[in-house]
Amino acid sequence: MKTWLTSTALALTLAFPVMAEELDPNAKPGGAIVITYKDDVATLDPAIGYDWQNWSMIKSLFDGLMDYAPGTTELRPGLAESYEMSADGLSYTFKLRAGVKFHNGREMTADDVKYSLDRVTDPATQSPGAGFFASIAGYDEAASGAAKGLAGVTVVDPLTVKIDLKRPDATFLHVMALNFSAVVPKEVVEEFGADFGKHPVGTGSFKLADWTIGQSLTFEKNADNWRPGVPYLDKITFEIGQEPVVALLRLQNGEVDVPGDGIPPAKFQEVMADAEQAARVVEGGQLHTGYITMNVNTAPFDKAEVRRAVNMALNKDRIVQMINNRAVPASQPLPPSMPGYTADYAGYAFDVEAAKKLMADAGYADGVTTELFVMNTDPNPRIAQAIQQDLDAIGIKAEIKSLAQANVIEAGGNGSAPMIWSGGMAWIADFPDPSNFYGPILGCGGAGEGGWNWSKYCNADLDTLATAADSMAKPEEAEARLKAWSDVYMKVMEDAPWAPVFNEQRFTMKSPRMGGDDKLYVDPVSIPVNYDYVYVTD
Repeated sequence: MKTWLTSTALALTLAFPVMAEELDPNAKPGGAIVITYKDDVATLDPAIGYDWQNWSMIKSLFDGLMDYAPGTTELRPGLAESYEMSADGLSYTFKLRAGVKFHNGREMTADDVKYSLDRVTDPATQSPGAGFFASIAGYDEAASGAAKGLAGVTVVDPLTVKIDLKRPDATFLHVMALNFSAVVPKEVVEEFGADFGKHPVGTGSFKLADWTIGQSLTFEKNADNWRPGVPYLDKITFEIGQEPVVALLRLQNGEVDVPGDGIPPAKFQEVMADAEQAARVVEGGQLHTGYITMNVNTAPFDKAEVRRAVNMALNKDRIVQMINNRAVPASQPLPPSMPGYTADYAGYAFDVEAAKKLMADAGYADGVTTELFVMNTDPNPRIAQAIQQDLDAIGIKAEIKSLAQANVIEAGGNGSAPMIWSGGMAWIADFPDPSNFYGPILGCGGAGEGGWNWSKYCNADLDTLATAADSMAKPEEAEARLKAWSDVYMKVMEDAPWAPVFNEQRFTMKSPRMGGDDKLYVDPVSIPVNYDYVYVTD
């Protein structure tokens, strides 16, 4: 990405042209593809949607002020043509691109940006992403309902919006690239109300053409897209209700282009043993950690010795083998590819005898019973059984509760689950920054009713250190900031509310007719596929 940058005592200014060189010279415009999913999509409202299935769909329908270069974690232009950051890091002024149109034909303005940010932080919207905007001035008043809208978001003119922060926030530009920051048209939201997620209108590369609930969704090319040359495809059909094994068979028969649920675990070795099929497999890293949560408010996990013992009881190598070595053992909450990862930290050693001693020190020499919740789709129940065996060896007898994903998430949110294996629901970073593995899933803010901090771990001192780390927004503070985040996660591991298990690689397949760089099919941000830049070759 080419940019021009000017640094002065007053401000930092960045301008972003629309880059034609991002286009693939081999791309053939036109054509249609078929994607399959087992489950239906709950919503396409960017303020509400928050799962891996609808994330890339929403990204193709909507835009935010910032975005990422295709297949990478590199911030790049979105609806902002340029922005200026004040010297103290407390103010950002965004100049919008002129002539950008919503799918309904109306031109987007700064009023739409303010409306969208006010909407996502309005408690009536019930957005799971509202907390990402906590550094914006006026957030607390808006989130509590005491004020209508964010005082820190101001419309300067039709193509300029100013956002004031209550503290410097090094993650702010990443937040502006999240789906939750997508710009929506007020009149359409008001027309459909709670059903806007079924009638989405954005500025993105695709627009919704049809949605037959329980059967299919159809996206068609947005001919007025502000990014010249993309998307390449004319149409995408998402077929719903396809079992992953059936989807794989249909891909082998040339009826499907990408199986949205990936390669079924039971078929992975068979696929990789066939040279023709293996050639169509795409592998990529992801900002993911699979972990076991332990509710620190529930015995026996209210004692740190027990939580540390669980960490030492796990044979992570054996668990990785169970998923055909599609992961590496994890030592800490952050995955290895995340900035702030502590490379020289080995984590808790696999040591059954030492774990037994910790159990005895905690007063559980004779053992204890508990429950381990798990999502009921393969391979998660099998992994839970392996965890169960490891725990039994140190005197923890865990009854497995194998439930649908929604029920496990509910139990985690309301605090009724003593332990949860996060498989199938494990954290994949919303954006490539170490803070994203803390606030929602380890910080005090996520520990409340319905939050994703299923361990209910709340260390106010660490929250303070985390806020201080994110206040290091100047470029010269970047190294110190990552060291501060490393210190936070090392303290988390000392308190051990989690037992990190593995960092999973992502594997998918594509039909022989699919073109584009492989990284687009395992895009670290447009999970799972960057539909804007893939194409067909026939």
